[in-house]
Amino acid sequence: MITLHYLENSRAQRILWLLEELEVEYEVKHYKRDSVTNLAPKELKEIHPLGKSPVITDGDRVVAESAVITDYLIDKFGQGKLKPAYESNDYWKYQDKMHYAEGTIMSFLILSMLFNKIKETPVPFFIKPIVKAIANKPMESYVTPNINSNLDYLNEELADTGWFAGKEMTGADFMMSFPLEAMTSKADLSKSHPNIVKFVNKIHALPSYKRALEKGLPYQFS
Repeated sequence: MITLHYLENSRAQRILWLLEELEVEYEVKHYKRDSVTNLAPKELKEIHPLGKSPVITDGDRVVAESAVITDYLIDKFGQGKLKPAYESNDYWKYQDKMHYAEGTIMSFLILSMLFNKIKETPVPFFIKPIVKAIANKPMESYVTPNINSNLDYLNEELADTGWFAGKEMTGADFMMSFPLEAMTSKADLSKSHPNIVKFVNKIHALPSYKRALEKGLPYQFS
């Protein structure tokens, strides 16, 4: 049986949603973040040396990394759905977004989070303007422009079908759910990037998504 090792407020939510969509038998082991550090508990390191989440176990097999887990579950249980045929152009769109989600867009979102945390770090009042200036410089010159250009790109990618790899939902949409939920929770994109907002609203309305929310821990981006 598949076991999902699920950390609250993490990328594990999209794997829980995928399991519900595939309607396979599975179990969930829940893990809560440290109330002070917000890090995963040490118990997760008993499953994977890095204490990663999501991670699944399938018998003696341990599978980590969201894109690998997504492919693994679709290949094993998908019965031909959620993944375009290899011969199609949509297959390469699928592969692109499977890796783009973590390899590109999440990199900029993490940088944004880190620089904002630097600005919020308690420091003596006379140093605070310097700290803010240091953090604002890379935000203004590099991070924010890249996030905006990626938002434009993703909004256009969704223009034709509302999905990322063809006319139907695929694993690529599960992978893209987390970064787009994160961005729409932080800013109102309804006017500037309406296709992104429609995508997030659409997946939130799916029965499988709603079931996943009921079976997970609190998820701040829902």
